[in-house]
Amino acid sequence: MQALPWLHPDRVRKLLDALAQRILIIDGAMGTMIQRHRLEEGDYRGERFAEGFDSQHVHGAGCGHDLKGNNDLLLLTKPEVIAGIHTAYLEAGADLLETNTFNATSVSQADYHLEHLVYELNKAGAQVARQCCDAIEAINPAKPRFVIGVLGPTSRTASISPDVNDPGFRNTSFDELRATYREAIEGLIDGGADTLMVETIFDTLNAKAALFAIEEVFDARGGRLPIMISGTITDASGRTLSGQTAEAFYASVSHGQPLSIGFNCALGATDMRPHVETLAQISSGYVSAHPNAGLPNAFGEYDETPEEMATTLKEFAQSGLLNLVGGCCGTSPDHIRAIAEAVAGLPPRRLPLAADKAA
Repeated sequence: MQALPWLHPDRVRKLLDALAQRILIIDGAMGTMIQRHRLEEGDYRGERFAEGFDSQHVHGAGCGHDLKGNNDLLLLTKPEVIAGIHTAYLEAGADLLETNTFNATSVSQADYHLEHLVYELNKAGAQVARQCCDAIEAINPAKPRFVIGVLGPTSRTASISPDVNDPGFRNTSFDELRATYREAIEGLIDGGADTLMVETIFDTLNAKAALFAIEEVFDARGGRLPIMISGTITDASGRTLSGQTAEAFYASVSHGQPLSIGFNCALGATDMRPHVETLAQISSGYVSAHPNAGLPNAFGEYDETPEEMATTLKEFAQSGLLNLVGGCCGTSPDHIRAIAEAVAGLPPRRLPLAADKAA
């Protein structure tokens, strides 16, 4: 796989140089920040969807139902909101921005009858993040900023039945996921993503479909981008939803030769630590962690303060576990700023010797 050249060799070199020098900062939650804007149905629709259908879609596909909550759609109807959030994270110290494309797959957009927007959403997501990174980097060229093209897990599971009464039933397939991921990947690359991240993985078969699609796109283009992988340990069992331990998860996806592998979401930093430590011990690549701001309270909100989260993650860094760190649900630019300050000057986790030579 590595025989293919990098699509953006200068950007990859800058990213590898930065990873060798320090712990890099990933941004925080997008949904948390969007909620602060208290957007209504009209904001999500904008002018393009104001009449209850996509006025720019030549086939006239209808979407005559609520669009509020489709945060990815804001890339087309309120891009200034997304750009403002991206910029706030960059100003807080983020080195890498995740595109606002977590649900920009046909499987997830089917809930809004907007499957035809998948490529456009992903391209726009990468373009908005790219513009924000370039603007901040222009102020301080010595600190390059990078765009992570996000591929979310979708709302379906390829290896688990959604019906407890029919354990053999599946509401998606490997090939269906592979096709929708490929469409998203094309958009992210065309929009200017520096890396691709398969993230919040709760079903490893979904992730394997995404990795397969990524390689198909790379082969077709004759070049590749670095791949980042981030799974999710769903509860105190220490396993993903599809039943894998951290070790098993790593073994299942390491064939993708990821630049980094880690965990995000579901758990706060304290509960995530043993699983990140496991990856730090076995991974031949870089290790990432972007946990939630603690566990949700009775109202579904996250109470861990920036200072509390930063203190915990600083210990991760002091223990030599981290190469990349950021935040997931409930985190804000204040959290990212505190985390960036806490790990500043601490050395990144060293790669195993063989990986050091390969890099």
